Amino acid sequence: MNTFCNRGTMPDKGDPYRHHPRLRGKIISPENSRFRSLDLSDIDAQMRAQGLPDDWRRTDAERDACRKNTLQAHWGGDIWIFAYGSLMWDPAFHFSEVRRAHLSGYHRRFCLRSEVARGTPDCPGLMAGLDLGGTCNGLVFRVDADKLETESRFIWRREMLLGSYVPEFLTLTTKQGPVEAMAFVVNRDNPMLLPSLSLEETARRIAQAEGYLGPNIDYLENLAASFELLELEDEELFRLRDLARRFRAART
Repeated sequence: MNTFCNRGTMPDKGDPYRHHPRLRGKIISPENSRFRSLDLSDIDAQMRAQGLPDDWRRTDAERDACRKNTLQAHWGGDIWIFAYGSLMWDPAFHFSEVRRAHLSGYHRRFCLRSEVARGTPDCPGLMAGLDLGGTCNGLVFRVDADKLETESRFIWRREMLLGSYVPEFLTLTTKQGPVEAMAFVVNRDNPMLLPSLSLEETARRIAQAEGYLGPNIDYLENLAASFELLELEDEELFRLRDLARRFRAART
């Protein structure tokens, strides 16, 4: 079924959801996103209480230097951001257009050990990363040039708090044409990067873990729900969700 506007209607070019009206109301607005008003000092205190060292995250200066270096060739123009995980339903930044997108050469993998957001050091969770090989479906969001300075700060605070990712500009395909989008690819030097796990072990870890953002399985449920809403096929993702549900139910 086509998720685009019905034939005979003219999409409003000022409507961010003009290509995918089903997404309206399904993506958390920036004003309601917890990542928009993230209190890092409060999180720092929580992490110290859990026994993490003071340097558990990147400093503000380190993040800002990375942001400026990554975007130095893109100031003055709009940029696209590729969403393949939680950015799909909670980007935390203002955007003027969203499209369904396909990336070749990379795939989504639950390969990042989470001891903060969706787990703890004693019971770590798993977060998705973009790893080499295969293909990946998701969304791309367009950030207007006049909002890039402000919105990119929120993007970096949200995605680059730790050393999990490296921002890269990649070419993706959309129904409206190809776009060059910034994607957060797994950092190969990140100590939290895990080797391939079986589907069962991945599901078991996700079912058990919970961090300051909530149960790890909520992340997986939201991702699968986004794929169902967009009518995107990902058999392994849905199998993983079903297994995690079973393991979670067995705990209660």
